[in-house]
Amino acid sequence: MQCANTILMVRPACFGFNRQTAITNAFQQLPQTIPTAAIQEKALQEFDSMVAQLQQHNINVLVVTDTQEPVKPDAVFPNNWLGTTHSGIITIFPMQAANRRTEKRDDILVALTKKYTVTDVLDWSEFEADGFYLEGTGSMVMDHDNKIIYACLCDRTHKSLLQKYAYYHHYRVMAFTATDESGFPIYHTNVMLSVGQGFAVLAEAAIKNEFERVAVTQLLLATGHIVIPLSTDQLKSFAGNILQVHNTKGESIIVLSKQALQSLTQEQVKKLQQFGKLLPISIPTIEAVGGGGVRCMMAEIFLSAL
Repeated sequence: MQCANTILMVRPACFGFNRQTAITNAFQQLPQTIPTAAIQEKALQEFDSMVAQLQQHNINVLVVTDTQEPVKPDAVFPNNWLGTTHSGIITIFPMQAANRRTEKRDDILVALTKKYTVTDVLDWSEFEADGFYLEGTGSMVMDHDNKIIYACLCDRTHKSLLQKYAYYHHYRVMAFTATDESGFPIYHTNVMLSVGQGFAVLAEAAIKNEFERVAVTQLLLATGHIVIPLSTDQLKSFAGNILQVHNTKGESIIVLSKQALQSLTQEQVKKLQQFGKLLPISIPTIEAVGGGGVRCMMAEIFLSAL
């Protein structure tokens, strides 16, 4: 249940610094000296290298090419607008930034329906008009085995929609608030928490409310997870933005960035290696300019093949 064996990725056509999302994403860094064309080229190289490495490790990857128009600087992060379930449901999520809403493409949905069993398509985009957002598996980190959704509440993750999604899919919610050392809200849950089979990495220090911090940690422990705490510096290095997947051989692979791996201690690495082979991937441009990591680039496909 927990791990997908297929992921969808979108090859960027116009990757760049998104000023609309930077308002709420403290991880984004505005490049001062690199030309726009060079940023796009670097992002393409990182993307293609990531796909190649995933495929070399026998992970199913569906690659979709981004369209040139309209310009979509964050198209490389499809997990925010597209979600799938084991029961065959595709959900299209409401996005905060107006220029990210154009990432939603009917042709991608049609392609999925031709390849997989789809029982329903739920489009929640209508909530954008009222200013309510829930940005997919960026907003929600899911423990599918125990049917729990962990979510850091912020401008991109509204509690009412979170509860609505959980109720529809028969999950329960563990909601909390989290900030960085400057008090700036963490923009997505999946940069500070990852839940795998038997483990979780959690930036505990970001949850300032002691009751919430203890509640999150205790629930993870009670559901059979070894919790690996992350420091503030490790959070900044995207050590929380990792994803456990299964390859075609049924092997567990934990995908993370090279920056994330380099930030971990030897003890943390050994703990993670108990749960799968670590696959570090170098994406420095995408991490810095886009403010998202390898997990953000992978939309899990839980649908059953036709």
